[in-house]
Amino acid sequence: MTDTAEKIDYSKTLYLPETDFPMRAGLPQKEPETVARWQQMGLYKKLRASAAGREKFVLHDGPPYANGNIHIGHALNKILKDVINRSFQMRGFDANYVPGWDCHGLPIEWKIEEKYREKGKNKDEVPVNEFRQECRDFAAGWIKVQSEEFKRLGIEGDFENPYTTMNFHAESRIAGELLKIAKSGQLYRGSKPIMWSVVERTALAEAEVEYADVESDMIWVKFPIAEGPSELKGAFVVIWTTTPWTIPGNRAIAYSSRYGYGLYEVETAENDFGPQPGEKLIFAKRLAEESAAKAKVTLKFVRDVAAVEFAAITCAHPLHGLGGGYHFGVPLLDGDHVTDETGTGFVHTAPSHGREDFDAWMDNARALEARGISSAIPFPVDDAGFFTVDAPGFGPDAEGGAARVIDDSGKKGDANERVIKALIGRHALFARGRLKHSYPHSWRSKKPVIFRNTPQWFVYMDKELGDGTTLRSRALNAIDETRFVPAAGQNRLRAMIEQRPDWVLSRQRAWGVPICVFVDEQGEILQDDGVNARILDAFEREGADAWFADGARERFLGEKANEPWTQVMDILDVWFDSGSTHTFTLEDRPDLKWPADVYLEGSDQHRGWFHSSLLESAATRGRAPYNAVITHGFTMDEKGEKMSKSKGNVTSPQEVMKDAGADILRLWVMTSDYAEDLRVGKTIIQTNIDAYRKLRNTIRWMLGTLAHDKGEVIALAELPELEQLMLHRLSELDQLVRESYDAFEFKKIARALIDFANVELSAFYFDVRKDALYCDAPSSRRRRSALHVIRNIFECMVTWLAPMLPFTAEEAWLSRNPSVVSIHLEQFPAIPAEWKNDALAEKWKKIRAVRTVVTGALEIERKDKRIGSSLEAAPVVHVADAELLKALEGQDFEEICITSAIVIDSAEGPANAFRLPEVSGVSVEPKLAEGTKCARSWRITTDVGLDPAYPDVSARDAAALHELAVQN
Repeated sequence: MTDTAEKIDYSKTLYLPETDFPMRAGLPQKEPETVARWQQMGLYKKLRASAAGREKFVLHDGPPYANGNIHIGHALNKILKDVINRSFQMRGFDANYVPGWDCHGLPIEWKIEEKYREKGKNKDEVPVNEFRQECRDFAAGWIKVQSEEFKRLGIEGDFENPYTTMNFHAESRIAGELLKIAKSGQLYRGSKPIMWSVVERTALAEAEVEYADVESDMIWVKFPIAEGPSELKGAFVVIWTTTPWTIPGNRAIAYSSRYGYGLYEVETAENDFGPQPGEKLIFAKRLAEESAAKAKVTLKFVRDVAAVEFAAITCAHPLHGLGGGYHFGVPLLDGDHVTDETGTGFVHTAPSHGREDFDAWMDNARALEARGISSAIPFPVDDAGFFTVDAPGFGPDAEGGAARVIDDSGKKGDANERVIKALIGRHALFARGRLKHSYPHSWRSKKPVIFRNTPQWFVYMDKELGDGTTLRSRALNAIDETRFVPAAGQNRLRAMIEQRPDWVLSRQRAWGVPICVFVDEQGEILQDDGVNARILDAFEREGADAWFADGARERFLGEKANEPWTQVMDILDVWFDSGSTHTFTLEDRPDLKWPADVYLEGSDQHRGWFHSSLLESAATRGRAPYNAVITHGFTMDEKGEKMSKSKGNVTSPQEVMKDAGADILRLWVMTSDYAEDLRVGKTIIQTNIDAYRKLRNTIRWMLGTLAHDKGEVIALAELPELEQLMLHRLSELDQLVRESYDAFEFKKIARALIDFANVELSAFYFDVRKDALYCDAPSSRRRRSALHVIRNIFECMVTWLAPMLPFTAEEAWLSRNPSVVSIHLEQFPAIPAEWKNDALAEKWKKIRAVRTVVTGALEIERKDKRIGSSLEAAPVVHVADAELLKALEGQDFEEICITSAIVIDSAEGPANAFRLPEVSGVSVEPKLAEGTKCARSWRITTDVGLDPAYPDVSARDAAALHELAVQN
């Protein structure tokens, strides 16, 4: 060996990876810089300009509520939307995203009231529009905060011009939609039992209610039979209820002709206040013994009671005579809602306090009137939860004052105990107990609600609309025409629409769009185009505050001001506001379109935004405002439990971004099944950090290797088979990526790309080609072909990942192409059809199967320290399977297995050779490579030293060094 040769630093002669793309991502520091760069360069406007003239793709944003920092559920939702928009934008569409906010309603109003209370200020003493301005300012402040938080997540959209429900134009359009519904005869004022929040003093819609377990009083009550078959007079019909306070509102008893009933006599009794021996009682036969046990009595069956007999029975009210009231008869009504699973087989019916009770009562109204029974529905409970004069003995004139169902703090009042005490005093209580069950609560105050009869504004669900349809039939038809992802969402929404009552629109609050109609003394709505035009014009210029301004009635009514029209002061349910967003966003913005391609929200929005948007659009346009509905699950902690501050199990998106970066949060979303509830916590985030690190290192290696790329394009036919195989895999992945983005199956894409990077690139293709890429001569076709393919892999991988990991993709793209503007202005690469080669792929499945046996054998050698690296090996591979042997013909199998030499024969192989059960017909005998280790490539070969100029390297490396010397 010459002195010159000894001094050569061969590492400087290798094409080793060179890149400034760091291994450590530093996302928490780098991502905000990228957000600032995007804003400074006006990326959103550049995206719109680049997409001008393309087909529009519109995902309409379901508006979050503007009253606090974003939480992990917001992050999940916005990331999913952003990935969809970016993926369509990069596939030839104009995917403009306009974020929106829901600004009206009780939560904001509640915050301002709390501020007032802290200052000892009375809301009712503040001018209404001054109060509304404070609500408006509060919402505007949070919109700014949430906008920045969404942008930090990497969300790209028109944050400079979002839509808000409190925008003057929006308020005018919302009011206009209401007036359309009123003009079509769908709006009416009626009296029905609705869910009412005593704490918040307002009606609630189903979408504003959540259910929680409570422990309630339950009672069995005896109703004495006053009229009916002689054999049954003096007997009692027994009902069961978990709401004793509704007994003053009782007007009927429901039974079912589907079940068998019996007359029973009490034989023995062990109770202080309940039924006594000799009393006769009627129960559903299936429930008689269970009911008897509750009252600690034994019963003797007397006879069957036929359903036809119930039609002739009228009971007396169990509180008959209390407070001078309850003198009316209580009829028995056949009801489909009655079951014989719990209770007595009879259902206490208080039409003031339940939808099914109300429906049953109204269905029988005419028949009841014909029997001389008034069908009028009382108002036993007021807005503060107190009994009224319609509940004699418990109202304001009662001893001790009016009983109360729920107080201002949401706690149980004294109504139950006072009603139960009165029933005991009249020997009308059969039994009592306690029951834990699910009960509706306001999702804002978290306090229980009540059902109470109160005048409200409704939209008919079943009124014929002049074209043979009803709002319900239109909505159901629209559901059938909508794509649902996952598909189960269709049945869920359909069931809700099939069962829902008329839509309650009115709220008794101050912050929102008013129900801007005038009514006469009979409650008829004024239909005057001129009045409506003045209202909408004022709202457009001044906002809905115009309705509450001094002189508003005279201003809007004009010449009709002297007529007895009353201005309605209720405001609209905020779900009507959000349900109308499609009008002033999709219809009114020229950069969008109606209907939307997609609505995407959490699964709770089947009863929320999806629901209200469907009803509003079906009422005014006859169809849904969307073509597809996508739903995601809720976010849970790592144990699958609901997150709460008190448990200390909340994962904050702000903290994750601060510690790990937004792309880690986005990767968590992309690798999760968003259709189910998603778990998140430190361990899960760390798992995604680890997955991200591997993916990033794959990208980093490609960038380093491509530092030596000259951009040469090599024809497919001239590429080695291995390179052709990798291009085939790109064609397969391209199809998977595009189809999965279309199907919104992001986990499928993320899993495929991560596996491709880890298994097929890092652990196979790159590993195999590193020797050629680092050591081959500049002119090597093998090396040039690999660079050509890696360039294509990089471009495909990074653009496919860009919608999912926008920060990392941008960093990698700019590292490779410093002069370009942004990867997000690029399109997914067009993959040539000729890249797809199924026959080649099938052949290489066989080659790789043999390779797994070789690598398995060498892994044992390495573990047992007989070799240090695979380059020290020269195994003998016995391939008895003819098809596998044929696949290996012409292959440089030692390079594929990363060994210095390899011998292949068709023998079965000795018994002690290494085998894998899943690859039959292949066995391997590990052998050590013979020769000398090349000082440049570290391969052990017999041709080291043949070139006297480079006596310590192989012939291949010596030739490469000569070529490099000429170049330099």
